Amino acid sequence: MAETLGSTRVSTKQQQIAELARSVPEKALNALAHHMDLDWMMEAYRRTRKDGVVSPLLANIYLHEVLDVWFDQEVMPRLQGQAFLVRYADDFVMGFSNERDARRVLSVLPKRLDKYGLTVHPDKTRLVNFRPPRVQSNPGEEFGSFGFLGFTHHWARSRKGCWVVKQKTAKDRFTKALGRIKEWCRKNRHQAVREQWKTLRQKLEGHYGYYGIAGNAASLGRFRTEVVRLWHKWLSRRSQKAWLDWSTFQRLLKRYPLPPPRLIRRFRRSVVKP
Repeated sequence: MAETLGSTRVSTKQQQIAELARSVPEKALNALAHHMDLDWMMEAYRRTRKDGVVSPLLANIYLHEVLDVWFDQEVMPRLQGQAFLVRYADDFVMGFSNERDARRVLSVLPKRLDKYGLTVHPDKTRLVNFRPPRVQSNPGEEFGSFGFLGFTHHWARSRKGCWVVKQKTAKDRFTKALGRIKEWCRKNRHQAVREQWKTLRQKLEGHYGYYGIAGNAASLGRFRTEVVRLWHKWLSRRSQKAWLDWSTFQRLLKRYPLPPPRLIRRFRRSVVKP
């Protein structure tokens, strides 16, 4: 691997950390901070596979200094209004009460990240007007929404008629999850029905475990409906004589029922009264 700026010093620090871990294992974690800085983290993050297990951990540590500390110590004191930053690994959302503040930070953010060898995603990085619908500046202005961690965050009416922020499964995540189910059903259609049922049940429970939040019941119901449809489709393609009519498949579902949608957790929502 070709050496980059600072890679020799970084390699030396890696050797120091490895030696420290071998010689004093019980104190290694407490002493790592003395051997790690932004140069070390930048080189380590660059060398790590972005789809690997370590990558999110490195991104979290690296971006804490690059983004979190910078936002708290350099950005916040210069703003005219209120603001916040929510980040998970290398995905983050910034919220501003003042539009001018938002535009200023958006203009300097690419420069800040570029300084440490990072870039913003051109398709995901955008300015969204996410004010409550009742205070939209123009009558025809669309209600803002944004995607974060697999959810689309949007304004909707509560049961009491108040405007609240709700979450639903993002369209791209919904499509990808169904695509994986479809591919699995196609490849495993010749397995015993009971074995297929066990795996599909686990897959649905896993989906509910992540996306099962209050306000997302409709998306969960649609997902289960599509999974049932896909299972019927590929069971009917096991052979030329394997077609299952819908009534026969319904009897099979009674014997091997797929779990209904479940809401696992709730979010505390801010309410905007009409």
